[in-house]
Amino acid sequence: MSIAIAILTFVCIVSVTLVGNKQKGKVTLACILINSLISSWIAIGVLRGNDFHESYYGGMVFGAIQVKPDSLSAWFILLTNFTIITGILYGNQYLRKYNSNGAALSIHYISYLLNHTALLGIFFIQNGLAFICVWEIMALSAFLMVIFEHGRMETLKAGINYLVQSHISIIFLTLGFIWVYASTGSFDFSSISYYFKTVSSETGLLLFLVFFIGFAIKAGFVPFHTWLPHAHPAAPSHISGVMSGVIVKTGIYGILRLLLLMPENHLVIGYFILLLSVLSGIYGVLIATIQHNVKRLLAYHTIENIGIIGIGIGIGAIGSGLQNSFLAFAGYAGALLHTLNHSLFKSLLFFSSGNVYQSVHTLNIERMGGLIKKMPHTAILFLIASMAICGLPPFNGFISEFLIYSGLFKAISTGQSTLIIVLSVAGLSLIGGLALLCFTKAFGVIFLGTNRQNSQNNVSEASTSALIPQYMIMVFIVIIGLFPQVFIHILRKSLELFVQFPRGADYTLLTSLMQKISFSVAGLIVFSVLVFFIRKRITRYSNVALAETWNCGYSPVTSKLQYTASSYVRSFSKLIRPLIITSKTRDEIDDIIPGLKHSKTHYHDRIESGLIDFPVRNLKGFLGKFRFLQNGSVQFYVLYGVVFIAISIIIPLIIFFVKYLVLILKQV
Repeated sequence: MSIAIAILTFVCIVSVTLVGNKQKGKVTLACILINSLISSWIAIGVLRGNDFHESYYGGMVFGAIQVKPDSLSAWFILLTNFTIITGILYGNQYLRKYNSNGAALSIHYISYLLNHTALLGIFFIQNGLAFICVWEIMALSAFLMVIFEHGRMETLKAGINYLVQSHISIIFLTLGFIWVYASTGSFDFSSISYYFKTVSSETGLLLFLVFFIGFAIKAGFVPFHTWLPHAHPAAPSHISGVMSGVIVKTGIYGILRLLLLMPENHLVIGYFILLLSVLSGIYGVLIATIQHNVKRLLAYHTIENIGIIGIGIGIGAIGSGLQNSFLAFAGYAGALLHTLNHSLFKSLLFFSSGNVYQSVHTLNIERMGGLIKKMPHTAILFLIASMAICGLPPFNGFISEFLIYSGLFKAISTGQSTLIIVLSVAGLSLIGGLALLCFTKAFGVIFLGTNRQNSQNNVSEASTSALIPQYMIMVFIVIIGLFPQVFIHILRKSLELFVQFPRGADYTLLTSLMQKISFSVAGLIVFSVLVFFIRKRITRYSNVALAETWNCGYSPVTSKLQYTASSYVRSFSKLIRPLIITSKTRDEIDDIIPGLKHSKTHYHDRIESGLIDFPVRNLKGFLGKFRFLQNGSVQFYVLYGVVFIAISIIIPLIIFFVKYLVLILKQV
């Protein structure tokens, strides 16, 4: 089966280069659907208890390559396939405006195919060296997708930033696999488990840390998050949705896989992951709230939600360490379900922002406004996804966060009321509150009010074919929120890898309570909509008097009197000023009666400035000292060549004479 997926991908890659520009997307979609059908059939079989095992001989280098997906792999395969399918459905419409650029489209679609196949390989393969190879293919193909609009310098910089940090991730993963291979002589995943059993607790924790850093960079945990806010805004919107919904989740998969291979130290690791995740969640939502680029805002919310998933993993690991089955269940179930939920609502948010971008041609929230009047479908989709990401019922984000909250409160009720647990509850509450602040700002400024620039006169709703994949996502967001027990039951096989699936009153009470809350809120929403339509029906023949709103003495009323994104969060931005670097640019007032002046405020990530910008700036300064070598003189360049050749000859001669002299001295 895995060979069939690889062969089909190769055939489709060749086909993409041969067909016309308008057919490239259709060929890619057909290949994605067939590969997804094959891999999903395998994944569903695994979740139903069937075994799937293939073995290939990779020569003297790779050894035996085991292709053996388990129920954890199956869960990630299914969520990956759904997001990849909706991504290509939306992407085919998004890229219609680029049909004249055949070469760029070919590279983009080929990269999309390779990325999907590499993602499936990551979840299928149980060999460390082969795992690194498909991880590299995933990184390179994602890089090519990010730089689709490579004519812009900002896009190239973001892509190179992503590529460099992806390879730092690969370096750590390679070190981890080589470490195990040096001791066991095998790259098979089972050798990692064997190595953990044979070494001391301290050595095991050190190896875990090496692997964890490699996976954490890909997942976007703070402080390894700095590539996300650059790559997401630079990439096309469907690629941003796939990166946030799927690609960063490979880091989560790696961490969960590592926990399965570790027989002990779960309690220590759980507290470590929990603390780092709370910091990631809070920091991500803090910085997201002050962003005015809608895709950059969503990128920081990816960091926030990775933190929420990490909190679930931490609680689950603590439950495993304490032998508390319900605590472990609530943590791992919340983490795995939130992995799916985040994939759904975040991809929907990116697709909706893509609709907006292609209509108003800007990502700056400050330049938008009143779009609900001309883009009602996009507004509804963005609103539902916003409510889901804020953890509000009756949508899917509420279910997974409720599970994680249940795990935290269970930890407190069982006597684990440590400072970290208490702070985690407060931190998760803070994350939810700030997410509400952020998305009321985003939705209110983008879709409500009035136009902020004249270019919005030609704004129109996205095409039906672009809206269909978004409504597909919305349906799952609602279904998961209303029927959580169905999806928790699907998760059963995956959860049983970590903990015994609960059957008692606690589990029944938990699932029924979540469903009752979701149904109650859904009923309230339906009742409110019904009242609105009844009122509209009754008053449809009534005379309606229209008048301007009182303008507080200002005349005429303009769009500038509305709240801006900056003014909406101005008080909040003052509170977090120590965490950010603020820079302002403004026109000087040089006349008694000044004309039109502009002022801009820029917020910079302090962690990124310290970990990335500062070292890069110093490295550039150091390398700049050698700029005199590139002086444009041909004579100097010839001299450099002569000197290099001379050094290449002299150094081996010196080494030879030194060795000869040492040999003579030994004989004497």
